[in-house]
Amino acid sequence: MPASPGAVLNVNGQPSPRLLWFMSGSIGLITLPHAWHMPPLLIGFFGLMWLWRLLAISRPAWLPNRLGLFALTLAGIGLAYSQHRGVFGRDAGTGLFVVALGLKLLEIHGKRDVYVIVYLAFLVAATQFLYEESILMALYILLVCTVLLATLVTQNSVSPQTVLALKTAATLIVQALPIAAVLFVLFPRLEAPRWSWLDADNQAKSGLSDTLEPGSIAKLSLSAELVFRVKFDADLPPPGQRYWRGPVYTLFDGSAWKAAPALFRAANPDQPVFGGKAYDYTLMMEPQKQNWVFALELPSAFPAGLRRNELYQLTTNKNPGDRAEYRISSVPSYNTGGINPAERRESLQLPGKPSERIRNLLAQLRGTTESPEALIANLLQHFNRENFRYTLNPEPMPERQVETFLFERRAGFCSHYATAFVYLLRAAEIPARVVGGYQGGRFNTVGGFLEIRQADAHAWAEVWLDGKGWVRFDPTAAIAPERIEQGVNVDLQIASGAANFSPIQFDAKTLTWLQRSQQLWQNVDYQWQRWVINYDTDNQKALLQNLGIDDFVKLGYWLLLSVGGFSGLLAWRLLRPNRRRRDPVLQAYRQFCGKLRKAGVDFGPGDGPQTLAQRAKAVRPDLADTIERIVAVFIRLRYEPSAEAGDLRVLKTLIGSLRV
Repeated sequence: MPASPGAVLNVNGQPSPRLLWFMSGSIGLITLPHAWHMPPLLIGFFGLMWLWRLLAISRPAWLPNRLGLFALTLAGIGLAYSQHRGVFGRDAGTGLFVVALGLKLLEIHGKRDVYVIVYLAFLVAATQFLYEESILMALYILLVCTVLLATLVTQNSVSPQTVLALKTAATLIVQALPIAAVLFVLFPRLEAPRWSWLDADNQAKSGLSDTLEPGSIAKLSLSAELVFRVKFDADLPPPGQRYWRGPVYTLFDGSAWKAAPALFRAANPDQPVFGGKAYDYTLMMEPQKQNWVFALELPSAFPAGLRRNELYQLTTNKNPGDRAEYRISSVPSYNTGGINPAERRESLQLPGKPSERIRNLLAQLRGTTESPEALIANLLQHFNRENFRYTLNPEPMPERQVETFLFERRAGFCSHYATAFVYLLRAAEIPARVVGGYQGGRFNTVGGFLEIRQADAHAWAEVWLDGKGWVRFDPTAAIAPERIEQGVNVDLQIASGAANFSPIQFDAKTLTWLQRSQQLWQNVDYQWQRWVINYDTDNQKALLQNLGIDDFVKLGYWLLLSVGGFSGLLAWRLLRPNRRRRDPVLQAYRQFCGKLRKAGVDFGPGDGPQTLAQRAKAVRPDLADTIERIVAVFIRLRYEPSAEAGDLRVLKTLIGSLRV
């Protein structure tokens, strides 16, 4: 006897086409995000298996036999191994899970296989968080897990209905969220061991590198990729002080500037002397390819996990591929003190003797004074008055870059001006170096924080002056002061491909609804990253100490009471009598029993439907046919997996037509 259309299993115990379609759709949604970071061959292999399963729903004979499935398994494992040179690690492990899920779809013989596929799909869904941790991805995974859980509900339903299964699955997830939240907050956090960094995502990330060429920063000017966000405890520093210090470039080979390895650098015995207002802030770094932390120039206080090297740049001992948050204090007014002989030699290094044109220019700028400050002032005026231009698309300068820029092109990006400025000062025997980092940032009025993106990348110069130490000079301010005072308008700059500047801070009254919505969403994402994704061991320890939990015994009590309390509340909610929610099948059956009592049928509370039917037919043989039909439909609805959606309506109609 064939199964009814609503059944989830046929007479041979095989999943019905309805269940297979539902399960295949949920698995397709689960695996879809992996298409953006898995090798095309692997995601293509899964897609082939998935399509094969869909086609075989109506044509079961198309499924591979045992030998074919074994060959496909070997091919899948070999493909996963060849794409990742192994089967261990994040990428290889995820690829293996996805391949196994696709292969298992072709081997479904009963309920057990459905369970295996669903549980494996949950694992594949969890691996997505190894690649992306945004709130949108979390909501998406929550949605598809609801659909996946609805597959299990459908699998175990007597009369499956898609909408009802989804509603049941959503209810189960909502009921589990409080317990999940308690475990997230209280359960001890596990940090990844450092050796696992070797298996981290090594895909190239855009950003500054330890090599600076005249046009390299210009390549970042059209990137809206987020680098870090900063929330100040009080007032923001003025726009002209928003310099976020990164790598320092000291070695010049004639075409590119490179950062000298700290391993070969002599430490300066003098420590910076800070004076003036200090700014306290929380800095959240996005995943980077370098272990650099871009602090406001110059950092004066920072957590133990950070180190300020001899170039006054902050570096971290954490995995740079992870998002991290730091509490930092910076003072824009400082004196770095003296300079040691090795540092002086490094800051005067040139690849060769300056040309005659360079020497003549320096003689013209220096005049009769030997003061470094006077030469610097004259040089900045030279950039301002001699028709130099600021552009994102300077013409190539393959040879004699500094001379070509100074005497021929006279158009460039910040790195052109900073490197030419430092070269001229070194040629004049004044210690100088190039500093890379970011300048400015876009202020989010909703969340009250600055967003710094790759388009804010910048280069400036540092000059050592007797009695002052290393002093910042930004030649770009002499050419395009609006770049420093107003900041980069990232959206317009990307859209136009040309330099665009606008005020960093926005008046909330002047924001358009689109800008307001964008800032609102950016604030939601910031809070999500800060309070959920960045909830690590240190943050948990601080929270637990505030709650008075200072040992594992107290933590165990809190976990037991919290989980037990929520579980008890949920049990009371589910098990307490609820007269408003009655089974319509039982309600109809009770109505049937009431009519039989009126007809004189005697039966007890322990009599089953079949016994009741036999007694009723003996008392009222004229109603025997109707009674048999009513009992048969009730048994099918209550106890058999072959019930149809319309059976309840049939039962109510039969009972309504029963006249006693």
